[in-house]
This record gives sequence, structure tokens and C-alpha cells, in this order.
Amino acid sequence: MVLVMLSFGCKKDSSTLNLDAEVQLTSFAINGVTGEINQGSGDILINLPFGTDVSSLTPVLGLPEQAVSSMDPGRPHNFTGPVSYRITNGNLYKEYLVTVKIIPPLVSFSINGVDATIDHGNKSISVLLPDGTDLSNLTPSIALQQDVTVSPSPNTAQNFVKPVLYTLSKGGVSAVYQVNVISNSISQYAFLGVAPSRDMITNSDEKAAADWFFETYPEADYISFQTIETGMRLSNYKVIWWHFDSSQSLPDAALNPNVINALKAYRANGGSLLLTSYATIYLERLGIVPAGKGPNNVFGDFLPAGGIEFNSDWGISFKGRENHPIFRNLETFETGKAYLLERGTFRLNHTAWWFLPEWGGYGNGANWRQQTGGVNLASEAWDDQLDGRVGIAEWPAAGNGNTLIIAFGAYDWYSEPQAGASTANRYMNNIRILTRNAVDYLRGTN
Repeated sequence: MVLVMLSFGCKKDSSTLNLDAEVQLTSFAINGVTGEINQGSGDILINLPFGTDVSSLTPVLGLPEQAVSSMDPGRPHNFTGPVSYRITNGNLYKEYLVTVKIIPPLVSFSINGVDATIDHGNKSISVLLPDGTDLSNLTPSIALQQDVTVSPSPNTAQNFVKPVLYTLSKGGVSAVYQVNVISNSISQYAFLGVAPSRDMITNSDEKAAADWFFETYPEADYISFQTIETGMRLSNYKVIWWHFDSSQSLPDAALNPNVINALKAYRANGGSLLLTSYATIYLERLGIVPAGKGPNNVFGDFLPAGGIEFNSDWGISFKGRENHPIFRNLETFETGKAYLLERGTFRLNHTAWWFLPEWGGYGNGANWRQQTGGVNLASEAWDDQLDGRVGIAEWPAAGNGNTLIIAFGAYDWYSEPQAGASTANRYMNNIRILTRNAVDYLRGTN
């Protein structure tokens, strides 16, 4: 028995570690198109033609000898979002993340020999023509990718006084681009602020918003409340955007009677306003909502306060309003719902909205509309009936310019670099798309 026990005690484990196995993909292709593999980061990027159905694609993997993939490469996969693969060989493995991008269907767009600026992400086209150009009868020149069709026909003259939509199609897939043509060197867009000039903006959130605005609308002007007070002419502007994030109280410059009267006259003559963050409070001062019917829930933090939301992404619900132009092309996590702020991001939660059920005698969205004259467009992500909060709304009025507000704390242009927090909000593009849609929509309604 002792001999038997000694025999078992000295038996060696038959398994061995294989630390020399090859786990790097040698190639990755879909529909005959080879992807770009970054072996260092594990990222794979593949560009496919417009019209490709990315929901069902079968990749071809170049696997090392004896290596296996976590996903069967012989089956189709959904590539509407990034797809991860794990390549295993022996006791080693390597992670890859595959991103499929579609080559834009539009190559170029021009009018009267002037090339347009094309934003494929936002599906928008901007053309700045010389002063005095008649926009009512212009024929564009359009270059498309192979086998892509466009409607209306590029050989047909269009009235570009207001934005024109072009639908590009191939293989049952379509994309709608909005064309905006401007023929006046005096800008139709303005960014309003307290600072005497754009380069003197000190609030980080306001500065980030302004930087994006002037990059997106390079012909835009910066105007201050002081210049309005001293008689600046506003009639040339189609849209004025005030993004105010500095205080829960309106600045004295905005409360000057001359300024208020000038902005009231601007709106009465057809000018449109975009008011975001704490600028929503301005609605009551401008007489857009009745006295006492401005935002009833104004709050938020200021540095060094604030915090990090580790539990969930912050989103909005626009159920029932999905067809409104300001929500066009938003990245949604389900129909009528989109995220604006990623979990793990430091935020100050600057909010100036309406809290409906308990406060102000509103009770629900219908009563709010009746009492304020506005149209509520979005609430928090949980509120599909739009009866709990009013975070996005508009006040269109016959004879007046439209006014639109965005009042969510998640509408945050700048992520403060604080310990333990991310400074890269992955939903930042939704904020940009939402704002661009709002500006373009307001321009088209006046």
C-alpha cells in the first residue's frame, strides 16, 4: 500500500502551458474588402460601399494555425455597432474590436462653381454664395458614388431660399442630406454672450459650445448683450443662440430694458432664438411665456462641486415626437430615446426645466402646453408620455420667430477633468447633432 501511495504522489500533470502560440489575425475581410488591422490596439476598421446592409455580414478571418475565434466566422453577424472577437490559441488569446463604416454616398456638391461644405455625420450640406445671389432658382452639380441615385434630380433647379432635402439611395438603403444655401456675407447666425468678445468667454462649457458653433457655421457672428444695448441691428440674423451656463441667475446685461426690447422686437419681426442651459430662464423676461410660467426647477452644481454618475448613462425621451426635425440622425438606444451624457463623466448637472407632476399646477404635459403656450418635445428617458419633465420645447407663433430651448443637465458641452472621471463623453456627437438640427430648424421656420 505504501508503494501504491508513493506511485500516486509522484504522478505528473499531463497538461502543459503553451505560451508560444500565435494569436494575431493575419487578415480580416468582408465582401472582398480587406480591413485595416491595428495589432497594437486590436482595432479593425473596414470601409464598405454605401448601400451595404451592415446588419448581416459574413467576415473572412485569416487565423494563425490552430487558433480559433470566439465568433463563428462562417456565420453572418450584425455590424451596426462595433463587434468584438477573441482569438485563442493554446493558453493565449487576443481581443479585437471590428468597426464597419459606410463610405458616404455623396462625393461633392456645388452651385454656380462654389463647392459646398459637406458634413456626412450630420447629413448636412452648406453652400456660401456671393452677395445678392438669387436663391430661388439654382441647379446644383452633384457627384455620387457608383450606382447611387439622388432625388430630386441634380438636373432640376430648386428654390434654396429655405433648406432643401436630397435623398440618396442604393440597394434599398437611403440617406437624407439637408442643403443650406446662404447668399449674404452678413451672417444669418449669431452666438450671444455676456463677454465683450468671443475670445473673452471664460466659462468652459460656453466656450466649448462657441468653438463648435463657429467651426460649424464659420460665417457666424459673435454678439454681446452690450452691443445690443447700444443699438446693434439684429434684423439680419435668422437665428441667435444664447448658451448660458455660468449662473442660475440671469446676468444684469441680459436684464437691461434696451436689450429686452430689442430681442422682443427681433422675435416679433421673425427672428428665432435658441436658449440652452440656464438661458431657458430668459423666456419669462422676454414675454415668451406668461409671468410665473418660466422653468420651475432650476438647479445644478459649480466647481469644485459636481460629481460623477457611475450608475447609468443620462438620456432623453422624445416618444411621439420622433419625426420632429431636431431629432433627425440622433444615435438612439431605442425608438424615441437617446443618450446625451455617458456614465463616469464628471458633470455639473446645470438644469433649468419644468417639473410637472407636483409643482406649478401643471400635472401633465397637456396642462403645461395650455398654460405656457409651448410645445414640449422631450423629457427624461423614463418619461415616454412626456408628462414628467419638460427638457426640450419650442414656442412657434404666427407672425413671430420661433423659440426653442434645451434645458437638460445632460446637455453638457465640457467634461471637467476631475480625478476618477472621464473627459470623453461618447455621446457628445448627439449633443452636436441635436444643436445643429435645432439651429437649422429655426433658420427654416422664419
